[in-house]
Amino acid sequence: MDFTLSPRIESYRARIARFVEEEILPLEADRTAWDAHENIAHDRLGPLRRKAREEGLWCLQLKQETGGQDLGKMGMAVCYEEMNRSIFGPVVFNAAAPDDGNMMLLEKAGTQDQKRRWLDPIVRGDVRSSFAMTEPNPGGGSDPGMMLTTATKTGDSYVIRGRKWYITGAADADHFVVMARTSDDPRRGLTAFLHHKNEPGWHIDRRIPIMGPEEHGGHCELIYEGLELPADRVILGEGMGLKVTQMRLGPARLTHCMRWLGLAKRCTEIARDYAENRHGFGIRLADRESIQIKMGDLAMGIEIGRLLVMKAAWALDQGSFARKEVSMAKIHVANLLHQAADVAIQINGARGYSKDTVLEWIYRYARQARLVDGADEVHQMVLNRHLADEGRAFWTWQSGTA
Repeated sequence: MDFTLSPRIESYRARIARFVEEEILPLEADRTAWDAHENIAHDRLGPLRRKAREEGLWCLQLKQETGGQDLGKMGMAVCYEEMNRSIFGPVVFNAAAPDDGNMMLLEKAGTQDQKRRWLDPIVRGDVRSSFAMTEPNPGGGSDPGMMLTTATKTGDSYVIRGRKWYITGAADADHFVVMARTSDDPRRGLTAFLHHKNEPGWHIDRRIPIMGPEEHGGHCELIYEGLELPADRVILGEGMGLKVTQMRLGPARLTHCMRWLGLAKRCTEIARDYAENRHGFGIRLADRESIQIKMGDLAMGIEIGRLLVMKAAWALDQGSFARKEVSMAKIHVANLLHQAADVAIQINGARGYSKDTVLEWIYRYARQARLVDGADEVHQMVLNRHLADEGRAFWTWQSGTA
């Protein structure tokens, strides 16, 4: 594993870093640029997105023929980390969830017609999208096998009925990927469908209030009450929904980690700046051993997270599903982000608890990291299953040919 960055990827990383520093952070500091849900307001977002496209910093995750920059997962790792130095960064570059994962899925699994109709508008930034999988109890959550939403075939069409909730971005989305049960087969029972917001037979029941700040479109509860879709809306084929889910969620979990590392580093940046300038009892905070221990531990944790993410990104670039690597990165980085925000708030004292910095925003946002795309405990069980199956081979290094 060689994590040396190519000159091309380093150029993108440096350009992203400059764009965030000069274009996004000043806007983040202006509270009039925030919307009611504590995200960047749409009227301020549009000009930044146009500028990012003009500078060739758009859709780094996609192939060039799709409209992206074809950086691969390792290139994405370093660039996404730089993007999320700002809480507004990823959406500016069209690299925010859920569009990020939906675009990568449709690029890989969509037919040419599906790409033209459903993917291209997201790539252009004309529409937003959503991925509707999670259901309220007793339906499917981390275990998609529990899914209760059904898609009943009627002639050449499917009729979808059921309920979804905590569907990110749904209120602002035009294009949806929805998962439904088409049979009771444990492996081939689920199917993924595409639909538009204006099609009859479904509605948003509510936008669910949450603890933290929200992505554009919030987290919504959806009711499907007879949405009829033609067969050409099926992704990959009937019964391939579990594979679609694996294709969608594996890389998406890792891109979350890439972005969260950027936020964790931002927390240390704010903490260090305050500690170096705040004096008390005749000494700078930065000169206190207790602060140095906290910051040193945080720096180590971030670097461990970066290595876990990069190893998983490398494995994905090699064609592996990287299930172990992604689960390890997801557990570590999710907890790291919460720790980074907590330590930075503690160092900043009342200032950190206030809205004078973005630390309290990151703290509230960070708590969801241990839940979204699989709770800590689910990923820990995944790792234990691999350990039980592989034994000592769990830790095998990949070796080259002689």
